[in-house]
Amino acid sequence: MSDKKKTSKKSGNGKKKDKEEKVEIPEPPVKRVKYDSRTETYEHIQHVQECIFEVIKRLTSRAMRHDASKLEDPEKELFDKWTPILKELPYPSDEYEASKAKLGPALAHHYAKNTHHPEHYPEGINDMTLMDVVEMLCDWKAATMRQYDGNIRKSLEFNKDHFTMSDQLFKIFENTIKELGW
Repeated sequence: MSDKKKTSKKSGNGKKKDKEEKVEIPEPPVKRVKYDSRTETYEHIQHVQECIFEVIKRLTSRAMRHDASKLEDPEKELFDKWTPILKELPYPSDEYEASKAKLGPALAHHYAKNTHHPEHYPEGINDMTLMDVVEMLCDWKAATMRQYDGNIRKSLEFNKDHFTMSDQLFKIFENTIKELGW
């Protein structure tokens, strides 16, 4: 393989004179064997599957123990009293928030024990993991299902401002809601 290279030399009168010079570029010492990407692709697919299965395992564990703290005091007694009232109130509304405030000690305990609530963390949603966020979205959907006027999109709009959610996360939630047919 050769390449042409231009060189400049000065002539006797001091002017540059261009001259083409052939430069030999040697072949690589080892010939390349044709590469087949299937083996590495299968390994990559297996690694991705293992990672997804780990996420599924963790989400399954969360699903099995979701809101278990509500089944014991100090939460149960107050949730027994206020849940029937809350589910009849429009969400979001001032009435709903005023009634929810009556759950004070139960909610404080609940948020302390359950990482899928932004109130669990000092920086709210910004401190959450992806597993927390997935569980939170599922919790919001389930909450709308017991609300007389439940609507996940309306809930999402309210929660965007309430929890200072980024536009990007909001859009991801919208896309997910659409994909899941909620």
